[in-house]
Amino acid sequence: MTDHAEQIRSLLAHLSHLADEGPIDEYFEHYTADAVWEREGDPQSGIAPQIFRGATEIAASAQARRDAGIAGPGTRTRHVTSCTAITLLGPDSARAESVWQFFADTTTAPRVIGMGRYTDTLVRVDGRWRVSVRSITNG
Repeated sequence: MTDHAEQIRSLLAHLSHLADEGPIDEYFEHYTADAVWEREGDPQSGIAPQIFRGATEIAASAQARRDAGIAGPGTRTRHVTSCTAITLLGPDSARAESVWQFFADTTTAPRVIGMGRYTDTLVRVDGRWRVSVRSITNG
C-alpha cells in the first residue's frame, strides 16, 4: 500500500499546485476522461452547487475560476491539501479523504477563506493514478 498511497498523495498535492499556478492542460490530465467534479453550495460565500462531467468540463471550470480572478496565477491564493487518508479498494482503485484549505492574500497577510473536505475516488489507468470523482464539501 505504501507505494500506492505515496503516489496518490503526490497526485493530490500536485493537483493543488496546478490549481494555483500550473497549466490547465496539465491539471485536467490528472482526471479520467469521464471524471466527475462536484462541489456543494456555500450560502455564506455565495457559491452555488456545481457539477462538471468529463476532463474537458473540469478544465473549463478551472479556466473560468482563473478568468474570474478567483484562483490561479496572479490571484495570490493558495490551495492546501492535508490529512489525507487513503483506502485501497482493489489493485487499481482507491478512495482518499483530505482536508482542504483555501488561502487569500498569500503574499501580504494570508488568511483562510474556505475549508472543507475532498473525497476522491481514484483509478489506476496504464499504471498511473487518476481522479475519477472529486466531491468537495465545506466546513
